[in-house]
Amino acid sequence: MLITLKLFATFRNGRFKVAEQELPEGTDVRAVVLSLGLTEEEIGIVMLNGRHGELDSKLSDHDTLSLFPLVGGG
Repeated sequence: MLITLKLFATFRNGRFKVAEQELPEGTDVRAVVLSLGLTEEEIGIVMLNGRHGELDSKLSDHDTLSLFPLVGGG
């Protein structure tokens, strides 16, 4: 299956902004996060097709997955 993967803020450092990825059927968001060298603890927001998603969310053909890091400050 083919998905569009969008990375935001610090996740783009040394990576990409938007990319298409070919993945096996049944892949979940967690597998994509780990394949990028990220940890689950670094993930702030997961958006799947413009809606809130979870690390356990299964991806489907032509999905758009957006990953945002945790935001700090004060």
